[in-house]
Amino acid sequence: MFTATNPHTGEVIRERLALKQPEREAAVAAASEAVPGWKATPIAERAARLVALAEQLRARQEKLAALATEEMGKPITEARAEVEKAASCAEHYAENAARYLEREVIASDAVRSYVCYEPLGCLLGIMPWNFPFWLPLRFGAPALMAGNTCLLKPDPHVPGCTEMLADAFAAAGLPTGVWQSVAVANQDISDLIANPQVAAVSFTGSTSAGAAVAGLAAHHIKKTVLELGGSDPAIVLADADLEAAAIAITHSRVINSGQSCVAAKRIIVEDPVHDDFVALLEKRLRAETLGDPRDENTTIGPIARGDLRDLLHRQVVASVEAGARCLLGGTPCDGRGFYYPATLLTEVTALMPVAAEETFGPVAAVMRAADTTQALQLANHTAYGLAASIWTQAARGEALAQFIEAGQVVVNGVVKTDPRLPSGGVKASGYGRELGGHGIREFVNAKQVWVGS
Repeated sequence: MFTATNPHTGEVIRERLALKQPEREAAVAAASEAVPGWKATPIAERAARLVALAEQLRARQEKLAALATEEMGKPITEARAEVEKAASCAEHYAENAARYLEREVIASDAVRSYVCYEPLGCLLGIMPWNFPFWLPLRFGAPALMAGNTCLLKPDPHVPGCTEMLADAFAAAGLPTGVWQSVAVANQDISDLIANPQVAAVSFTGSTSAGAAVAGLAAHHIKKTVLELGGSDPAIVLADADLEAAAIAITHSRVINSGQSCVAAKRIIVEDPVHDDFVALLEKRLRAETLGDPRDENTTIGPIARGDLRDLLHRQVVASVEAGARCLLGGTPCDGRGFYYPATLLTEVTALMPVAAEETFGPVAAVMRAADTTQALQLANHTAYGLAASIWTQAARGEALAQFIEAGQVVVNGVVKTDPRLPSGGVKASGYGRELGGHGIREFVNAKQVWVGS
């Protein structure tokens, strides 16, 4: 059963039945049968369908945003921005896929030799709830433009978002079977991965679930791209613009109510500016507005589910018990819904849960570093390696970025994903890349062609 619970009220608002085995097999068969025709479709025609999709998403922007707010509590202003970002991703690949997939001519002992990029076939995308429009487009837009067909296995907590997104794809005029949302229960994912008609798998979600998916896919010798959890560091050095850093790090920590893999989670501050920066950060966090996500002024909505809020609170409590100082928040909100306030912890050390684990909520964990060397050591002292930011003089930050173990490093800015640039992680944050030219070439066959006389 796919069940949506409004995190603002705690009430069940929508239920959908999961697909049974014959329905799942029919969906895979349709996607597989659509591969030859879609692969043979000129890339300009594929691009036209994605441009039409962007138009359909924008036409539905208010309705899509309202569904995200209702089903997972995303503040309405952010929900609208997510729809626009999804539309821009479709447009980006419509405009740039031909260039990304251009043959690469390589000189050899042949008369002519080159590498061409051909689609793998039917792909399975397993997506989470926190960005119900952006993440499916991040997976689907490059895959479709490369000539693959896509099965989207959505999170069971956002069925309304999934259905309206599917409507937008249908209205964009994609051929039957090219894009399908399949309401598959989590316990049945293994059957999809094992299906010989599924060529490869893209997974976004927790590290533990990603490991399970990767193991199943590897057993069947299928490629995977994994975008997993993160405990992303934001390093603030003594020569940083502290005011600018406080503004940006606050925004990064509370975006999507703190439920973002690439959000700043461990804030590592060099000792000479530690106290001044903490004061600025506390001021900024206090100014955030917690409330009904339908309100245009709300900047922090509810946590998406009650169990997720409970986990977040356990991480905070255990860290305080281990010696962290709580300067702000730290207690679940009374009343209905799954609200958790902006929370600021200081004197956090590497073994505390808010540093060692991924925190999905508006909890800022500040760690003190004696100097730049220790700041970098603390940043890398984690199982994760998704994204990071560093605040210092620009040239120095660029030089130090090479020492940070992450798939993405931002100097003096907010970490974000951009259709033009590759994103992905190392270590327990996954492997492979999404977006940009790197992303579209993940699910293709890089075929070498050698031509003799």
